[in-house]
Amino acid sequence: MKKLLASLLVGAFLIAPAYAQQLAPIDGIAVVVDEDVILQSELDRAVANIRSQYAGRTEQLPPPGVLERQVAERLVLLKLQVARAKSTGVRVSDQEVDQTIGAIAAQNQMNVDQLTAQLARDGTSMPQFRDSIRDELLVQRLRQRLAQTQISVSDAEVDAALAAQQGAGSQYHLAHILVALPEGATPEQIATAQSKIEGVRDLIQRGEMDFAAAAVRYSDSPNALEGGDLGWRSADEIPSAFADMVKGMRPGQVTEPIRGPSGFQLLQVVESRDAAQAGPSLVTQYQASHILIRADDPANVAKAKAKADTLHARLVGGADFAALARENSEDPSSKSRGGDLGWFTQDQFGPDFGSQVAALSDGGISAPFRTQAGWHIVKRTGSRQADVGDESQRAQIRETIGRRKLEDEWNRFLREMRGEAFVDFRTGAADAEQADSTTNGN
Repeated sequence: MKKLLASLLVGAFLIAPAYAQQLAPIDGIAVVVDEDVILQSELDRAVANIRSQYAGRTEQLPPPGVLERQVAERLVLLKLQVARAKSTGVRVSDQEVDQTIGAIAAQNQMNVDQLTAQLARDGTSMPQFRDSIRDELLVQRLRQRLAQTQISVSDAEVDAALAAQQGAGSQYHLAHILVALPEGATPEQIATAQSKIEGVRDLIQRGEMDFAAAAVRYSDSPNALEGGDLGWRSADEIPSAFADMVKGMRPGQVTEPIRGPSGFQLLQVVESRDAAQAGPSLVTQYQASHILIRADDPANVAKAKAKADTLHARLVGGADFAALARENSEDPSSKSRGGDLGWFTQDQFGPDFGSQVAALSDGGISAPFRTQAGWHIVKRTGSRQADVGDESQRAQIRETIGRRKLEDEWNRFLREMRGEAFVDFRTGAADAEQADSTTNGN
């Protein structure tokens, strides 16, 4: 949860200044995105935010027109994701936004009033910040929905990954540069992209620019402004096209250009290290039952909450939990068992659900609380320390494979969504690629 909140806070401070349409005076349109627009003032504030993050090292930033185009593309993608989330029924309530903001304030050792004051000093109003948090949560839920509906990992894949891990214990800190290609690229577009990626590699090889600076200036990846950083990855988290190549590289080395599904890439091994050998894996497990009242339709949220409150009052009055769950729960997987969920770890059903269970004592019943699934009442019946050993290792590998698949599918989804959208740049950013196309070593 802390990692998520930190990520939301960083994203919010980057994006929030760009979302003040309702507060800003009428100004020029920078980009038309389907039926929405990005105002020039939004784009200017977002660019200024990036420049402030690079204070003291602005030489790493691309020329103004290229930077404006990169930031504009980020805003375009954000608008498209938010619009897609809303059109597919994803919703974020005011209460959920309030809870997230409260948690962010607490994580930064502030109350909400202090956070509001800090935002104002940074040039962001609380309404802007709330909008950015809501957008981040919408995108997060859109990604979760994609994971639930499109991503699966078979036992055979887990077995193969376990076998591949035998004798391999290295992790790699990676960075990449992407020169993107559109779907159905023409031979001319392919040749141009290949020439550009080769030119970028020549600049790096000659020492005229380090890898991170080249990524900021030339990469088409969404993480370009972070220097193309991909973080630490184990061998099974690296796409098979790169894995064998990476294993033979030393820190600082850069691959030859590689053609992938999204375009041409350069990959750098920043660092490498030996992963710690797995030992006994002790985790806290909980046994609990729950009653779920779904609230998928925003119009029924209040009705679902009222029903949950009524059931909770009956439980406080001595009603049998299992009987009420069988009669009223809308979770088909546990309803027939009186709501019994068996033994599970705290994060197995999501952080919101897990934190409620962890806060109870054995035998305790929670007040109604809401998650993305609906309103829950939970009765905790037991807790224990368990050595999950091989089970834990398999779960970690399954999660790793799923995360890699989701990353690939999400990137494909974003490319497809961007390719289908009507996007009209009304600023100098539209000519940025031409202004910075001389990357053939000149």
